[in-house]
Amino acid sequence: MAQGRDCIIGIDPGSRRTGFGIVARQAGGFVYVASGCIRLPQAAHPERLAHLFHAIKALLHDYNPEVLVLEQAFVGISAASALKLGQARGVVMCAAALQRVEFAEYSPASIKQAVTGGGRADKAQVQKMVQHWLHLPATPAEDAADALAAAICHMIQSPLTAIVGLRKSS
Repeated sequence: MAQGRDCIIGIDPGSRRTGFGIVARQAGGFVYVASGCIRLPQAAHPERLAHLFHAIKALLHDYNPEVLVLEQAFVGISAASALKLGQARGVVMCAAALQRVEFAEYSPASIKQAVTGGGRADKAQVQKMVQHWLHLPATPAEDAADALAAAICHMIQSPLTAIVGLRKSS
């Protein structure tokens, strides 16, 4: 399948597991390239972050994406969970910056709106619509589906963003 600067990688970071999903531009649309889940080891938090960094760096090296897309942090979680999520997001952003991969982020509602047509869709709806958009034979796992949804959102939004001169990266 296509690899290179026509690919977009979505990442759904977490402190225990991180989903990834890669889609590529093709003839006015996009196609599935790869997806999966990076399971972080049962270790101290700094070691899990190091494992995540190396895994993301390897994905970026292997697929050489044009853009890495993250969902903006959800703030309705505990302070300790938010801090760990923020650290995982920082590791992902750092890996992208070191590989010179452009970064973009979208709100959870924007991603759900782009993929399902509604900003309040649940996880099952996102999974089914990702399966539909990418013509997958089975429903992807939650973490992979969320990452693929972020990549799909960018594929849909980036042409519109370019037209109006806005930029979705930080």
